[in-house]
Amino acid sequence: MWSEFRAFLVKSNALALALAFILGLALATVVNSLVKDIIMPPVGLALGKVDFQNLFIDLSGKGYPSLKAAQDAGAATINYGVFITTLITFVIVAFVVFFIARAMIKTVPTKVCPRCAADDLPMAATRCPHCTSDIARAAA
Repeated sequence: MWSEFRAFLVKSNALALALAFILGLALATVVNSLVKDIIMPPVGLALGKVDFQNLFIDLSGKGYPSLKAAQDAGAATINYGVFITTLITFVIVAFVVFFIARAMIKTVPTKVCPRCAADDLPMAATRCPHCTSDIARAAA
């Protein structure tokens, strides 16, 4: 049973997926800290000493001095400052993932079938899988 499970992990790339998940969590933690501790304080200072973690709308109308005080009192709040911080974190993570994917995924050159104009054919293909025409003869 153990060898069968080990074969599943190796053949199905489950181990690679698990490692990617763990690295993704670590990346998210680093980016959260980057946004919360490095990026947002200067942005808040530049916008007139705004603390984004403390921006909220009090739906109860009692006028709490801070988000923590409103949450401790159980008041309903819309925490738009936390949302802005989370949105900036998402954008940074998306850019990092995009750049990593772009660097890791190599584009394979393709050619176009002269008969049906299919443009996703590998360079080594001799027959079009779409229209079955002989590509080598048609190109020559």
